Amino acid sequence: MGQTEHGRGRVRRPDVVVVGAGGSGAVLAARLSEDPGRTVLVLEAGPVPRQPSAFASELLDARLVPGAQPGHGAVQPYAVHLTPTRPYTVVRGRCLGGSTTVNGGYFVRARRADFDRWSAVGGAAWSYDRVLPLLRALESDLDHGADALHGDHGPVRVRRTELRHPAAVAFRSAARRLGFPEEGDKNAQDAPGFGPVPCNAVDGERVNTGISHLLGASGRPNLRVEGDSTVLRVVFERGRATGVVVERYGRRTVVRGGEVVLCAGAFGSPHLLRLSGIGPRHELEVLGVPVVRDAPAVGARFGDHPQVVLEWMPRRPMPEPAGSWLGGVLHLSSSDGGHSGDLEILQSLIPMAGLTGGRVSVPGAPLAFLVSVQTPRLTGRMRTRSADPTTPPRIDYGYLSTAADRQRMREAVRVTAELVGTRDFAEVSVGLTEPVAEVLDDDCLLDQWVHGHLGTSHHTCGTVPLGHADDPRAAVDPYGRVHGVDGLRVADTSILPTPPSRGPAATAVLIGELVADAVRRGLT
Repeated sequence: MGQTEHGRGRVRRPDVVVVGAGGSGAVLAARLSEDPGRTVLVLEAGPVPRQPSAFASELLDARLVPGAQPGHGAVQPYAVHLTPTRPYTVVRGRCLGGSTTVNGGYFVRARRADFDRWSAVGGAAWSYDRVLPLLRALESDLDHGADALHGDHGPVRVRRTELRHPAAVAFRSAARRLGFPEEGDKNAQDAPGFGPVPCNAVDGERVNTGISHLLGASGRPNLRVEGDSTVLRVVFERGRATGVVVERYGRRTVVRGGEVVLCAGAFGSPHLLRLSGIGPRHELEVLGVPVVRDAPAVGARFGDHPQVVLEWMPRRPMPEPAGSWLGGVLHLSSSDGGHSGDLEILQSLIPMAGLTGGRVSVPGAPLAFLVSVQTPRLTGRMRTRSADPTTPPRIDYGYLSTAADRQRMREAVRVTAELVGTRDFAEVSVGLTEPVAEVLDDDCLLDQWVHGHLGTSHHTCGTVPLGHADDPRAAVDPYGRVHGVDGLRVADTSILPTPPSRGPAATAVLIGELVADAVRRGLT
């Protein structure tokens, strides 16, 4: 082992430098450090609390979504365009636990069809049957315990939302009224329908991966986790990654390691690769970035899930939810029949004004459904605009660019309106605030309404896709190793070839587990 300048003195050169302590990075680092013979250094750009009580209260309260609060200190904002004429701001977690610290606590597995698509390009390692043991090992399912599908010894505690709130009861009855089946376990592979939401939130507390994985491992002498450490680029020597350039408190230093793993997220990791000379050659040369590897797939495409919020006015004051902001969720299939359960209607038991304002109670405010199209589409593109790492990338989502995209969104909105219009839901609601019936009945008017209210689910994937080395659409192998570059991996949702048809938080944890397992088995 060599020595390197790091922190306040000279420390042992780590075997692995993990960039980012989020949904994948915290998991990867914790698992790798289980081997006492392997030293692991984690560099996190945001703060690193050393115990759960040191997190701000809203980062733990499962009834709130800090990522929905504009300007929250635990997030990194990105200015994007959802469509050419729809600017927007998306956020990613910038603290220990990453986006698992600021998201909604939704912890739903990808579907078997998602793994079928991924294994078609990534091989058997990504098949559902191969990853199921990892899915079981990462969780402690407090509802099902240990069985053929679930685990009871993993670090992530999973519990499903209670459906006792009056609005959740009405949602369930309305879904049944319209003929949708019950789907009691969203982490099984049953037919899509209505059911509770599996969450990594227990007894009202959101447990991020920093808490579930890294804090419990913090006493290991072979593991170091350092915050306020922004990685600017990867350092290479003779074609091998040997470290990273880090900025800490205004000072830049080089941190060296035996291997570098980027877990900086679906925007952060591809941006770092491009700044480091791994990306489309012609774009890097225009920016004056020395080319280490011509990798046209880096940042070339990505997928996410377009979303709109439909609000409804309660007939009477609703009680505050006890444990989570989430009620039930309905999955249904779009009429084109291409992807089962690709439309999602997710219930919020906190008004949107409360989610954006950091408050549980907003008297007189409407409640909401978050309506998303989760068809696995790659419509986005990311472009690095400058060799200066402080210049953010250009990010275009390309939402609703085809007639089929718009049709699916109209279907999801209309089913939501139909649910609210049932006599079952009328027990708690006087109806939608908008769109009005005239808009709902007209495709053109509804498209205009959707565009004016368009948001995103914050489920970005696919900016550094896995696949075969001879495929120009792939940038890494099934275990995250960057094609053509030694000593460098990527392990976060950027490596998924397409987005899953559910939110990706559980899959991000799976990626950390899968890549760590590959390293432990010597796939280096």
